[in-house]
Amino acid sequence: MGSEKKIILVTGGSGLVGQAIKQAKQQDPRENETFIFLSSKDGDLKDPAAAQRVFEKYNPTHVIHLAAMVGGLFHNMQHNLDFLRNNILINDNVLHNSYKLGVKKVVSCLSTCVFPDQTTYPIDETMIHDGPPHSSNFGYSYAKRLIDVQNHAYHQQHGCHFTSVIPTNVFGAFDNYNLEDGHVIPGLIHKAYIAKKEGKPLVVYGSGKPLRQFIYSIDLAKLFLFVLREYEEIDPIILSVDESSEVSIAEVAQMIADAFQLEHGIVLDSTKADGQYKKTASNNKLRCYLPDFQFTPLKEAIERTVQWFNLNYHIARK
Repeated sequence: MGSEKKIILVTGGSGLVGQAIKQAKQQDPRENETFIFLSSKDGDLKDPAAAQRVFEKYNPTHVIHLAAMVGGLFHNMQHNLDFLRNNILINDNVLHNSYKLGVKKVVSCLSTCVFPDQTTYPIDETMIHDGPPHSSNFGYSYAKRLIDVQNHAYHQQHGCHFTSVIPTNVFGAFDNYNLEDGHVIPGLIHKAYIAKKEGKPLVVYGSGKPLRQFIYSIDLAKLFLFVLREYEEIDPIILSVDESSEVSIAEVAQMIADAFQLEHGIVLDSTKADGQYKKTASNNKLRCYLPDFQFTPLKEAIERTVQWFNLNYHIARK
């Protein structure tokens, strides 16, 4: 990317991944990079006029696009139209303002939910548009898929360098620890915190058998910086730990229980649904670029996250 001055605008900069990028860029600073982290207070990116004002104010050369309307499974099921419309508006405003201002590169964040519900495993970058996504959150999934479509369209028509990444399950400091809406690791961390306080076991919904790949937010942030600085493709790239690092929900719950030193163990409530058994993603493409990248061991990453939650309980999103 040379040594020219870069102004890197990070939308959704106050969330889990934005906060991790703040930390990662401090660990690997570049003199020619200035980062600007936006939050929703800086302007409503659903509103074309507000989005244009933000972009004209900072005049970025590069954009990391993290902002999205997100929610848990139940919220998605009830509001698929809202998730579709609001995310299409956000994404269109970010990409179109980037095009109008001549932004050199945009890296947008997709999600593994963009992949077809009925598919073969492991999933890879070529399979995004092979069939409909899961019906529970089709609004959010199609809006995210459209970023990939728009990236290729802007490239074809205007030569724009817009690309995207697809992370697997991210967790870490500044996550959403809401017991209803949070994802599995932050949800279990919050439940374990309460269980520790009350001297009770940690209750885990489901059989504990489903398998997942988890990526620590700091590792993901380092990979985001690699994509921003080095990755030249328009096609997306999956950012994930290796397939061999896939773990069961029961194993993850045990690591969380150990990190809290819970004295009453874990109870699996198999009357509750398990969800998809596996969503294995291939990181072969990432490994072609970064064969030696070292991911933080899951146990260590969970211990660090639990430590952060204990220290920041009063400010954590919950």
